[in-house]
This record gives sequence, structure tokens and C-alpha cells, in this order.
Amino acid sequence: MRDGPRTPRTRSRRPVCREAESERFSVPGGAPLASAVLGLALWWAAARVGVLGEGLVPTPWQTLRAAYAMWADGTMTTDLQASLARAGQGFAAGASTGIALGFVTGHRPRVAALVGPVMSFLRPIPAIALVPLVTAWFGIGERAKHLVIAYAVFLAVWLYVHDGVARVPADHLRAARTLGVPAWRRLIEVLLPAAALSVVAALRYGASLAFLALVAAELGGAQSGIAYRLQIDGQFLRTDHMFVGLIELRLLGLLADALISAAGRRLVHWSSS
Repeated sequence: MRDGPRTPRTRSRRPVCREAESERFSVPGGAPLASAVLGLALWWAAARVGVLGEGLVPTPWQTLRAAYAMWADGTMTTDLQASLARAGQGFAAGASTGIALGFVTGHRPRVAALVGPVMSFLRPIPAIALVPLVTAWFGIGERAKHLVIAYAVFLAVWLYVHDGVARVPADHLRAARTLGVPAWRRLIEVLLPAAALSVVAALRYGASLAFLALVAAELGGAQSGIAYRLQIDGQFLRTDHMFVGLIELRLLGLLADALISAAGRRLVHWSSS
């Protein structure tokens, strides 16, 4: 026996999150792609309007044609080889020295107290300020350029590594020492893994500084290289060629950072960061 008319049952719909819907239809990498398209559009508009004067801002197409011309006549290859050799050798020298000294000063407070004031004196001096002095000492040869780049990289890498090693908990080292672990094994199995993230960060930052110092070194006197070509093209107002040089520096910096980051993720596999 029915007590009364039954009301029809309606299925309750769960509220759909708008953010989830937007994520469902979002394209992976859409934001960087949109940013690149926007940048190209603004670049093209600035070139067409003539914001800085007629012909001073090349269009993307003019820059692409200049890049092809520089590649075809061998100029780009020669400059890339010269700049990569200088940046690579300077980076290797500065990074290896900075890592070694950073581990020593970070682990030995007495050494840090001795070396710290010297590093504090050198850190505010930019690499570009050393170009005239280094040129007077060593001339305009490759040794002077390597020294300028190594100087910039060394200071940054040392600071990062020193701070990372100094932050390793003393209990870890004390426990290893109590267990009779030799000093060289404490370095490899305790200090190095604990400070690995700082080393990777130091190398990434040092790589970016290597290309900054490269520009200063090549402007101080060179016969080839990306920054040298920028200087020559600037004298003749070849802005399309200058844009090519700037893009080359940017791409080299991105490539170096990507390689160091990829190597760091493989080596520091125990960290999720």
C-alpha cells in the first residue's frame, strides 16, 4: 500500500571543477609555445613600426636570412668553435678549482677562516674589470681570455660548494668517523652525496657566468668569436647579424644549462628536486 505519490529520483551531478576541465584540454608545453609566439609577434611589430629608427630592428625573417648567410660563408662555424673552446676551457678550469677549494673550506673551518677574507675581497670585482690588467700581463692571446672566464666561474662555484659542504650535518661525519670510515671514504660517501645538489647548482650558475665573461674577454681583443663578431657588426650597424650573435649566446647558455641539469638528475638520483 502506497503512502503517497513518489517523487521522481534525480541523479545528483557532481560539480565539475573548471580547473580540471581546463587541464584536460590543455596542451603540454602550451605556455612556452604561446610565449614564443607572442615574443615573435612583438619582435616583428617593433621591426615593422620602426620603434628605434628605420632598419635598426631587423625582422625575424631578416635575422634568419643573416644566420643562413653567416652559416654559408663559414663565419658562424668559425666563431662558434672559437667561443665554445674559450668558454669550455675557462669553465673547466674555474669549476674544477672552485669545487676543490669549496670542499676544503667548507669542511675545514680553519682553512675557511684563512681563505674567506681573500674571497670576500675578490667577489665584488667583476671579470670585465680584469680584462685590461690581464691583457697587460698576458697580451691578447687565448691565455688571457681563459683566465678571465675561469676567474668568474671560480668565484661563483666556490661560494655555492663551500656553502653546501658547510651545511652538511656534523652528526653524519661524526658517525662515520666513529665507525672507523677513512677520510677519503667520508669525502666520497658522506660529503659528496650531501653536497651534490649544491655542486650541480654551482655548475649551472657557473656556466651562465662563463658566457658572460666570454663576451668581456672577446671584446678585450680577439680575431674571432661571437662577441668579437658582435663588435664588428656593431661598427657597421649590421643589426641583423648582431641579433644572430645574441641568439647564439642565448642558445648556447640554454644548451649548457640543459646538459648540466640532465647530468645532475642522473647523478643525484636520490633527490626528488
